[in-house]
Amino acid sequence: MLIADIIPYERNARHNEKAIPKVAESIKEFGLRGTIGLESRENPVIVFGHTRVAACKSLGWTEIPDSKIEYCDDLTPDQIKAFRIADNKTGDIATYNKSMLREEVRSLKDMDMSRFGLEFKSKGLPYGTERLRTDDAYNLGICSRADCGRDGFPKLPKADAKPNELQGFNFAKSTPSDRKRGKGCHFFIDDYQFERLWQRPERYLDVLRGYDCVLTPDFSLYMDMPDPMQEWNRYRSAALGWYWAQHGITVVPTLSWAQPSSYRFCFKGIPKHSTVATSTVGVARDKDAQKVWHDGMREVMRRLEPPRVLLYGKNIGFDFGSCEVVEYKAGGFHGR
Repeated sequence: MLIADIIPYERNARHNEKAIPKVAESIKEFGLRGTIGLESRENPVIVFGHTRVAACKSLGWTEIPDSKIEYCDDLTPDQIKAFRIADNKTGDIATYNKSMLREEVRSLKDMDMSRFGLEFKSKGLPYGTERLRTDDAYNLGICSRADCGRDGFPKLPKADAKPNELQGFNFAKSTPSDRKRGKGCHFFIDDYQFERLWQRPERYLDVLRGYDCVLTPDFSLYMDMPDPMQEWNRYRSAALGWYWAQHGITVVPTLSWAQPSSYRFCFKGIPKHSTVATSTVGVARDKDAQKVWHDGMREVMRRLEPPRVLLYGKNIGFDFGSCEVVEYKAGGFHGR
């Protein structure tokens, strides 16, 4: 159909003039992929697609392929009017997972997505190569400020998992997917064995997907660490858990704490009434460590009220009350 014969709707309430150059760039790169809706062949007034028509016209097109034209002559005049409004408005309702969108855009290394209106900028700061390098160093691609709650931490989804067995991440890559079913993946191992997860999180998504659930990384909170370093490790654990959850992995929050001052941040982002995980490895033979663990666990029960605790290692005499405790040892688990 000739563009000259297509009639814009004179009462179109949506003003998309700023979008026309970006849509034109998209059409140049990918072709006209969407359709244009007209009232009927006899009355070719635009129902949807005003911006596409204007973009094609700006590119010097004189006609729209017939295969890209839809007619709405099966609708009543009132339905057409309502559809115009609904079609315009529903696009405004949609929101984006900004960190996932940013990650997708960055993966297109050979295509300048700013041509299509996709630019991620901080106030007054162009999103250039140096900024991207800095973002990569701090993993802003997996979790940014926009993804965090009021406490500054990404909020993990509530978990309800009870795997038959917990397997260390150090075995995840060598374990076939069919042997991961019924198991959860834990990180109660030395930090150096999973630090690479933070460096290249996207590389391990497929490795983790085979498990029934994945515990968030247990980055160490040593008592002699400065508080900001402890909080950074807690943030990293929550950020990776949030990232995995966005990619469809069932995530169980791992609890860790140190001195009482760590309670200020070590439970941030963890929902109440969720299954949680913790470990007593390295605690049983140290009375001071046992006291720290008992004090912290009491704080967990008071603040988070978990219905179930996945306990890696044996119970060291803590009274969990009515909370279900699943103790994981080599070769299986014991429920309580």
